[in-house]
Amino acid sequence: MIPLFYYLLLSGILFVCGVLGFLIKRNIITIFMSIELMLNGVNLSFVAFAAQWHALSGQVFVFFVMVVAAAEAAVGLAIIIAVYRTRETLNVDRVNLLKL
Repeated sequence: MIPLFYYLLLSGILFVCGVLGFLIKRNIITIFMSIELMLNGVNLSFVAFAAQWHALSGQVFVFFVMVVAAAEAAVGLAIIIAVYRTRETLNVDRVNLLKL
């Protein structure tokens, strides 16, 4: 049996990698993937705690988070495609939606 600490350590590493990718990168796709990485880190901690406490509630919560993340991915990718078609760039610094 793997201790809970290892799962939480991996979850924290995933979350920190997501935060660093979100703060450092300037590409919309990379930022989007970083947000998904943060969600996966949180989901891993929910599943680890649910397994530790022998509760199903953590896994059910992860299921709902994954459903919302899938909907967010679909809408987010549609917005990214629309921004790319109008601005012809995916760089966050160059995309300014308030200017024509």
